[in-house]
Amino acid sequence: MNLTFSSAIESSDGERRIIAGKIVPFGSVGNTSAGPVVFERGSIQIPNTAKIKLLMQHEPNNPIGRAQNFQTTNDGIYASFKISSSSKGTDALLLASEDLVSGLSVGVEVIASKPVNGHLLVTAARLIEVSLVESPAFTEAIVTRVAAQEGDSMDMMEEDLEAKEDELINQISTAVDGLKLVQELERSLENTENQTQTESEAIVDSTTAAVSPEAATVAAVEASRPTLTTPYITSTVRSPINSMGSYALHKIKAEALHDEDSALYVRAADDFTGNPAFNPQQYLREFVSNTNFARPAVDACSRGALPASGMTINIPSLITTAPNSNDAPTVALTPEGDSPSNTSMTSAYISKNISRYAGQQLISLELIERGDPNFMAELMVQLERAYLKATDQAVIATLISDGATAAAVPGTNAGLISYVSTEAANIYKNTSYFARNIVAGTGQWSAIMGYTDTTGRSIYNASNPWNNNGQANVGSIRGNVLGLDLYVDHNVVSTIDDNSAFIIAPEAVTVYESAQAYFSVNVVNTMSVNLAIYGYMAAIVKQGYGISSFVLD
Repeated sequence: MNLTFSSAIESSDGERRIIAGKIVPFGSVGNTSAGPVVFERGSIQIPNTAKIKLLMQHEPNNPIGRAQNFQTTNDGIYASFKISSSSKGTDALLLASEDLVSGLSVGVEVIASKPVNGHLLVTAARLIEVSLVESPAFTEAIVTRVAAQEGDSMDMMEEDLEAKEDELINQISTAVDGLKLVQELERSLENTENQTQTESEAIVDSTTAAVSPEAATVAAVEASRPTLTTPYITSTVRSPINSMGSYALHKIKAEALHDEDSALYVRAADDFTGNPAFNPQQYLREFVSNTNFARPAVDACSRGALPASGMTINIPSLITTAPNSNDAPTVALTPEGDSPSNTSMTSAYISKNISRYAGQQLISLELIERGDPNFMAELMVQLERAYLKATDQAVIATLISDGATAAAVPGTNAGLISYVSTEAANIYKNTSYFARNIVAGTGQWSAIMGYTDTTGRSIYNASNPWNNNGQANVGSIRGNVLGLDLYVDHNVVSTIDDNSAFIIAPEAVTVYESAQAYFSVNVVNTMSVNLAIYGYMAAIVKQGYGISSFVLD
């Protein structure tokens, strides 16, 4: 089971390209991709600090930095990250320093967990990645410092220096081995390439002279001390890459030794601009799909955690017949000497079976070992989207089957106003809860955006003071219609017809769901891997009169 969990950036250092903060609080309830979750103290394992990347918005193909150190305390885990010199890294630093993107969110693989008091208590998990996100999951987790000036930068870097020195010493042995490999490649290139060494190649060669582990340790520790320099920005690169061999050499320097100059050369070569001698086959990191629709209907309902075991949910309920019936106790004016009113309370259980939703894909060994590395990441994204689609469709079917239907109205603006005003009042009258959300299909959404007044001015797609009825436009599937929060759902009927919209009191329907989980099985006879996603869900309508389905006249 994989989770994403947000916290706040504590500080960012624009000069040293450092972002730091608490990535996970212990003992606090936060909203994750699996619902309310609490991480137990010491529950997250960090197998290898150097391999933890800082991503942008949990996108595997959008890394902006790499972890430098982690520190586990009684209240959570703190971390600092070195941001890359790329344009994406620079943009991330600017957004963090201006408090526009102020959250740090972790992605973890849950190893052990259990439901406790309406939330999931994680007792063991493994850290996969950390992402820079727009907002943290906790109201108390706010940005406390932005270290972009000289004094702030020095303070933050001195605090982290001791931890970084220990980590750098542990990484030196690996770096020395990498230097030896680079030297061997360079000697091989000198023997096989009969070319005149250019000025830029000579500069790069001087950085790969053999060094002792002791000298490398001293140099690495000194390099970690805070310095204040102006970032070097250039629009062109004088690259020494002119063959596959030189490309491989600098690729190793960039990825194994984190050499920034070699990384710059490799990026320029990958763009194959100004390098006519080297034109490798390129694969774009973008992936074209039309499956990114999320779960608006689920989001419009209240949420709950599944019980730890069992395949049925039973909820005690007072409401067993029509609304305003005499199922509840009554109190009445009682004259002196008379007996009080005596009404027996009637109750029963609302029962719902828990359903499993699952999908799988058989992947050949050749595709796993020889395919583009981005394939697996995108496959996981598409499996998750398929799961979201199936569960969202199941919730919509429950709204239709277990909810109430409204009085028929025409598919016009007047009909919409009548539908909202009448049914919102009925929901409060019959359930004691307020209607807060309206879920609409794309046909209703299109009509709402196109409704105009008698002068031709747009009613819902304009700015105040002309528009006082709500806000719905082409730039967002979330808006407001006559005081109700609008959720546009691709899985709802796409024309203006019956069940093309639902008015919902969130308390009247709850979606109980487990976290999504993945598993794989080796198929021996074909040497393939069967990768699957699954989860459990039960959508329960507790008060049918708290849901009103649109009916076309």
